[in-house]
Amino acid sequence: MSPHAERSAPDVTVTLFEETAVALNGVSKRFGETVALDDVSLVVRRGELMTLLGPSGCGKTTLLNLVAGFLVPDHGEIAIDRERVTDLPAFRRQIGIMFQSYALFPHMSVAANVGYGLKMRRRPKAEIARRVDEALELVKLAGLADRRPRQLSGGQQQRVALARALVIRPKVLLLDEPFSALDRNLRGAMQVELKQIQKQLGVTTIFVTHDQSEALSLSDRIAVMTAGRIRQLGTPDEIYRQPSDRFVASFVGDVNVLRARLERINGTVAVVALGEARVDVPSQPLAGASAGSSIDLFLRPEQLSVVEHGPAAIHGVIAAQIYQGGHVDLYVDVAEAESGRVLLRVSGEQATAHWPAGTRIGIGLVAHSAIAFVPSGS
Repeated sequence: MSPHAERSAPDVTVTLFEETAVALNGVSKRFGETVALDDVSLVVRRGELMTLLGPSGCGKTTLLNLVAGFLVPDHGEIAIDRERVTDLPAFRRQIGIMFQSYALFPHMSVAANVGYGLKMRRRPKAEIARRVDEALELVKLAGLADRRPRQLSGGQQQRVALARALVIRPKVLLLDEPFSALDRNLRGAMQVELKQIQKQLGVTTIFVTHDQSEALSLSDRIAVMTAGRIRQLGTPDEIYRQPSDRFVASFVGDVNVLRARLERINGTVAVVALGEARVDVPSQPLAGASAGSSIDLFLRPEQLSVVEHGPAAIHGVIAAQIYQGGHVDLYVDVAEAESGRVLLRVSGEQATAHWPAGTRIGIGLVAHSAIAFVPSGS
């Protein structure tokens, strides 16, 4: 080993260790015959916003409750801030949690709700008052300390719940679908505010949601879950553009599945034919497939375009169009589509008049990061 290697190796190990805020190692949990979590391992880095994304019943809330200490795993270990907490009760874990229902005390003022955790920790009254004021200022509720929860809007109640979770200065902030009760516009505004506060404080955050757009917009990394397991862990861009399997590709974002043909595999790249078009895709998901075999090509709506002049990859008939303000969604009946229909997004105010339902169009590919899989059951 070189002198340089002897010096650098310990530094890398220490850095990785110090960056770990939450670690789950081989964690499993059952409820009767139902397996909620199946041998899950996950590392959450200090200061990052990690999102647990998946359909209902996938195990994401169970994982959150295990980190919080509301549940004890059947197998495996949990560590927070490099300390084993597997059997440690919730009140000793220094966790801040914000529930979907907010769970505010209706008979208490905003200030009393926010300061409740500090009061239970027997902090001095002067310190509680100061930290409550700071927390309310942080969530833009200064001046509302004396109000009751019923006197607040839904967005304001959510801010109170967030302030209550943050005022104790938690090692980890846990958020269980906190935006689900808000209308769309308010939800978007609160997502921006939460992200700003989280980065400002640098608090490690685990966020649970089934909303893909919410996960993509908020997260530093996303763990996509189903059936009690993590199917893929990565950045939003990796999850969206480089899904590891059919489930992740289908669950995260809109996607079109088209029947195509494998032409050849050249090392890490495979060439796929769709009509007259040729597309390069990663070869690993097509392991075992032979040249000439049928494969499923996954393409996002933005990877398809209307071809008015010149050769097109495939052709179809517009079945419906949905005006979305900044763009128009075109639903096109296509023989090559697994579902019989594909979704395209086109911009322009004249799109609705230019391509009415019943119009036959050509479809071209603008795929720079397409992916393909062997058909299900193959």
